[in-house]
Amino acid sequence: MLVQLARRLHPDARITVLTGAGVSAASGVPTFRGPNGLWKNFRPESLATPEAFHRDPKLVWEWYDWRRQILSTKKPNRAHEVLAAWSRRYRDFTLITQNVDGLHERAGTRNVIRFHGSIWEVLCSNNCSGSPARWLDETVPFPEIPPKCPHCGGLIRPGVVWFGEGIDPDVMRRSADALDCDIFLTVGTSAVVYPAASLVHEAKARGAYTVEVNVESTPASRLLDLALQGPAEEILHGLECRITRPSYT
Repeated sequence: MLVQLARRLHPDARITVLTGAGVSAASGVPTFRGPNGLWKNFRPESLATPEAFHRDPKLVWEWYDWRRQILSTKKPNRAHEVLAAWSRRYRDFTLITQNVDGLHERAGTRNVIRFHGSIWEVLCSNNCSGSPARWLDETVPFPEIPPKCPHCGGLIRPGVVWFGEGIDPDVMRRSADALDCDIFLTVGTSAVVYPAASLVHEAKARGAYTVEVNVESTPASRLLDLALQGPAEEILHGLECRITRPSYT
């Protein structure tokens, strides 16, 4: 199956990839969910909301500052490296990521659409006139929790999309444009978080060959053209070998 898929990934192919948490698993990035993802007995769904930030910004920032400290020690894995190589090789390549960890960018991937924002960006919670819409801040750890806006002295917030918030309209537009492709791969995602989970189905409706790479089957598996089960870093490495060395078996 990898050989046939590799043949589709010819130099002129229009390729769009959607990634989720499974891409970063081999880098040691915790999911922050489930029995091993608890933090101070809070679930992400109770902290990653505008209401939680309004109620207790210090608690929310303690969580994000802790996550940033963990992520600052992580490095891109082979899955990130392969996708970065594709972004340089293919003229029409787009990567849409649900991850906020910044590892795709650290790997050198071009044309990345951050569907849920970035944990390394911040914005003024007051939307003050002196600050940009958002800006990069890689301070680890923050000397003061919650951190303050350098422009107005109010609080800043993480540049991520929280539960209950909509996706940025420009991000939605760019993502929709990328669905006009020849091949759409969804890699390391559970296919249950919407609206991101709908992208592969829309790409298929537009005529794309759709592929899922995940460690286990998902609700989308039987609906797509090809489902490959296994770690993202292993499958993408095997696929890359077959693209760059056609005789690889």
